[in-house]
Amino acid sequence: MNKQIEIEAAVLRRLLKHLDDNKSVQNIDLMNLAGFCRNCLSKWYMVEAEQFGVDVNYDKAREYVYGEPYDTWKGKYQPKATSEQLDAFNAKFKSE
Repeated sequence: MNKQIEIEAAVLRRLLKHLDDNKSVQNIDLMNLAGFCRNCLSKWYMVEAEQFGVDVNYDKAREYVYGEPYDTWKGKYQPKATSEQLDAFNAKFKSE
């Protein structure tokens, strides 16, 4: 296998582990600060799988990124967004 691909795969695994180790970092905070979140990674995974002829639906992609079914993860770790978080999100993405 190409070393570049191996490195990129290792970086993705490390990013996913970092996110898993820091569940208190909420998706809305990631969106507000970086413009992407775990759900974005799931969508990117799904699109890239399709480019390789692999059928991965959104639920399976999210399960890969979250390490468990999304609804389970959400129930355990995702509190309701605060009004401040929502205001920041709407201000950042309103024009998109």
